[in-house]
Amino acid sequence: MQSSMGLAHRRLSIIDLSDRAQQPMVDAELGLTIAYNGAIYNYRELKAELESAGYRFFSDGDTEVILKAFHKWGAACVERFAGMFAFAIWERASGTVTLARDRLGIKPMYLADVPGGLRFASSLPALLKAGDVSTEIDPVAFNYYMNFHAVVPAPHTIVKGVRKLPPATVLTIEADGKRRERVYWAPAYETRDDERGLGVEDWADRVLESLRMAVRRRLVADVPVGVLLSGGVDSSLITGLIAEQSDAPLETFSVGFESVGDEVGDEFRYSDIIAKQFDTIHHQIRVDSQQRLLPSLPACIAAMSEPMVSHDCIGFYLLSEEVSNRVKVVQSGQGADEVFGGYHWYPPLLENGTGTADYARLFRDRDHDAFLAAAGPAMRDGDHAGEFLERMFNAPGADRTVDKALRLDTNVMLVDDPVKRVDNMTMAWGLEARVPFLDHDLVELAARIPAEFKVGEGGKHVLKQAARRVVPSSVIDRPKGYFPVPALKYIRGHTLEHVRDILNDRRAQERGLFDRIWLDSRLQDPEAFITPLGGSELWQAALLEAWLQAHAV
Repeated sequence: MQSSMGLAHRRLSIIDLSDRAQQPMVDAELGLTIAYNGAIYNYRELKAELESAGYRFFSDGDTEVILKAFHKWGAACVERFAGMFAFAIWERASGTVTLARDRLGIKPMYLADVPGGLRFASSLPALLKAGDVSTEIDPVAFNYYMNFHAVVPAPHTIVKGVRKLPPATVLTIEADGKRRERVYWAPAYETRDDERGLGVEDWADRVLESLRMAVRRRLVADVPVGVLLSGGVDSSLITGLIAEQSDAPLETFSVGFESVGDEVGDEFRYSDIIAKQFDTIHHQIRVDSQQRLLPSLPACIAAMSEPMVSHDCIGFYLLSEEVSNRVKVVQSGQGADEVFGGYHWYPPLLENGTGTADYARLFRDRDHDAFLAAAGPAMRDGDHAGEFLERMFNAPGADRTVDKALRLDTNVMLVDDPVKRVDNMTMAWGLEARVPFLDHDLVELAARIPAEFKVGEGGKHVLKQAARRVVPSSVIDRPKGYFPVPALKYIRGHTLEHVRDILNDRRAQERGLFDRIWLDSRLQDPEAFITPLGGSELWQAALLEAWLQAHAV
């Protein structure tokens, strides 16, 4: 049975800027067609191996390497790729379609079953625009959203008619519609026998060597590569490692907002130290909340593939707008806290954690009773978030509670929060973000490091020990910061008026996602209702409703 297939692609040219690398790419000789999003950093090594096996190439980029690799090794080719990717390959002879996503889910893949077929896209709104999908709100996803600060783990999305391919997964669809799904990667959170005697400095040696390789891989491009420099240890270390490996001038970028009360809106004093240390061409981007933040919110929300409540989405959106005028590729520090144990909820799990209850108490936005008080009648359902945590914690491959938490945060929470946030906001401006802390070799190494060496000494102990060999201690030993956007944590003035308009809109009232008494109390005193991880409960509700309205759900 022959299947019908249509592919479309909008290309951001990073590797092989010529028309020979345009997509969708057709290899008539092999009978394969591909549409692909991402970057395969080891494509040159793979190309040389494939050429030695007799393959001939008509382009100089990584897209054609995927096609040839697929022809030689089948769907198992994904295990040879170092990079970030989501791709679809159609086989002319059989009509089979293969969909695949990278190990850490850096690049997205959304799916929608429609009458007579399957649609897929890099963003959920694209599938909504195409029609023929249920836009009914998924109660399970809504429960996840309200418990995990907007994270909705795969395969769910906020609407019932769209699902997403999980990370590290290959989905094969035969011409007759039969499907096979395979997970091809899952790091083990245990130390190998030959590594059991290593001390923290030994591990730091290995971490620094692996991170150097991860950074070097992500310099592969036919355009300049910059850095999003927040001033924290993670982006500072990346900056230092790039500077020591490249003689080319390095451009770095930081963004900041005005302060609100005691909440400081920028970390320029730290990013300036690093820019001076490594002689970068540094750009401070200052954003006035009234003049730029609020007017940009609708476009920022429209750029979200899924609703994302993190305050710093708008920061990354505005930063990416400015950065895209200077470079087309940046490296970013996302993932280090999850991979190397930087969050405050890890030490208690190391000391006396006994399972999901401890993690939930420290991580969840609210317990189930509080969720039921917040949700509208149609959304009051079972404790899906609690059940999800139980499933994840009971999965094999990690024995200790802290390792179970690190695995969950790296393979799930990270994918659908910081990683998705940065990918969406940068791609909205034609900017490609690369995340060396999510190099799969580095993640596998970190998973083997004893948790004490990661979460000890205030968090990221082994990473900080590695960083001391590259960046100043004044940056490493500073109080832990984040990407602050105070105006969306402490909602006041014009921002509060905007939020009130969203939640009082006729569409919001008809949808009834939130209990009205719960909502009115947050509208009356937004600053009294802050989640355990420092988010605004009111913004959590407003963002979801704003996203639904923006995409006509």
